Amino acid sequence: MIGESVHVPQPEGSLRVIVSGDTGPPVLLLSGAGNDNALLSWRRLIPVLAAGHRVLALDWPKQGGSKPWQGFAGHERMLGCVTAVLDHFGLRQAALVGLSQGGAIALAYAIEHPERVSRLVALAPAGVISFPPVVHQMLWLTAKSRLLNRTLPSLVFRSRAACAWFARRALFAGPVADFEQIVDEYHADVLANGAGSSDWQNDSIGFRRMRVDLRPSLSRISCPTLFVQGSRDAGVRPAHTRAAAGLVPGARFELIEGAGHWSNRQEPERVNALVADFLREPAAPGDGDPGAGTTMRS
Repeated sequence: MIGESVHVPQPEGSLRVIVSGDTGPPVLLLSGAGNDNALLSWRRLIPVLAAGHRVLALDWPKQGGSKPWQGFAGHERMLGCVTAVLDHFGLRQAALVGLSQGGAIALAYAIEHPERVSRLVALAPAGVISFPPVVHQMLWLTAKSRLLNRTLPSLVFRSRAACAWFARRALFAGPVADFEQIVDEYHADVLANGAGSSDWQNDSIGFRRMRVDLRPSLSRISCPTLFVQGSRDAGVRPAHTRAAAGLVPGARFELIEGAGHWSNRQEPERVNALVADFLREPAAPGDGDPGAGTTMRS
């Protein structure tokens, strides 16, 4: 058993949060988009962090146990989900660890609500990328077409072989110890819920430029920040993440050689150690209140 499932009521439905660890500073884990969820992203990290932290792992709206969800979950609503979880558990402040879509939300939340973020880890974050013309317009068209972003993916990925191909090409860049388990879990979610891009992904791209581009505001992040990036990521190029890290005052950048987009699942021992060590580092003067929000409720 990874942890206890706690449901946070919301007007559109409820948010499921996996809770693990009895004591220690709180950490909120934010997973990626599509058919990702809290357990798929963080199954290997939760037990490591729970040894010294109170760990919360959020299922985004329409993912995992956060279904059904009646309403659109765009950028502002996703930020509101983070606030809802922190408030529900009585946390004034927590560390945020986000992957891909979750990395973008973690960065954006630290920009908009700096007083509530003690530390920040962004793994292959979205929200720091731009695309050349034509490619951008093709992505915009896909985002606006339910046929392209939902119906066709749901049909294609009903095949387990298609899920395995996607995982090898888009998520990983080499051997993964528990690859078959990951594919089984991913495929089961597709069969149960369909496949496709998230509301946040579809909402983040405008016709001419990205509607969610955090780069102009990254200098406002004031908490200790770690960026983690796979060197062979097909979705988020290392140069984008390295450049984003350079815009955050004092941020640290770690490249995981040979890893793809899901470096946390391809190289869990290395990534888990990086994250755990970073979260354990003593706070420097001016880093905020490291003990804030350690009282939790459910």
